[in-house]
Amino acid sequence: MDFNVPRRTAARLLFIIGFLFMFLGSAFLIGSMANISSISVLISFVFVLLGVLCAVFALRLNGRSLYLFFAAFFLQIGFFLLLSALAIIPVPFSRLWPLLSVFAGFALFPSGWHRYGRLRGNYIVPSLFFVALGSLLLVFSLELVDFSFAQFMLNWWPLLLVLAGFTLVLISLGTKNNSGDSRR
Repeated sequence: MDFNVPRRTAARLLFIIGFLFMFLGSAFLIGSMANISSISVLISFVFVLLGVLCAVFALRLNGRSLYLFFAAFFLQIGFFLLLSALAIIPVPFSRLWPLLSVFAGFALFPSGWHRYGRLRGNYIVPSLFFVALGSLLLVFSLELVDFSFAQFMLNWWPLLLVLAGFTLVLISLGTKNNSGDSRR
C-alpha cells in the first residue's frame, strides 16, 4: 500500500491550519498592541486572506482573470480596512464608501492586462468609469463641495449623456472589426 497520499494531504492540512493560526494570531496581536478592536483588524485580515486565496486560485486555474480581479479587489479592501482600523486613515468608512468603486476600477486593470497581455478598451473604459464614479461620489461623501449630489444631478444631468456617448465611442474604437469582410 502507498501511504504517501495521506501523508501529503496531512502535511497540506497542517500547513493550512498553521497558516491560519499565524494569520489569526497576528491579527489579534496587532489589535491588542494598537489598543483597537481586534474584530476590526480581523475583518481586514479576512479580506486580505480572501485576496490571497483568489490570487492562488488565479494561478492554479490557469490564470483566470475573474479570480485576479477579486484578488486585487479584496486585497485593496483589506489593506484599506487595516489602515482605517489602525487609525492611519482618520476618516470613518461610512464617509469613504465610494472608494469601493475606485477599488473595483483599479482591480480591473490587472485583470484585463492578464487576460489580453495589454490594456484594451473593453477593460480600460469600465475601469475609468468606476474610478471616476467613485471619485465623484467621494467628493460629495466627504462634503468637499457646498452643494448636494441631488443639486449636482439636476444641473449637470446632460453631462451623463455626453459621458455615455464618449464611453460608447471609446469602446467602439477599441473593438476589432471581426465581420469577416475580405474587401479592402
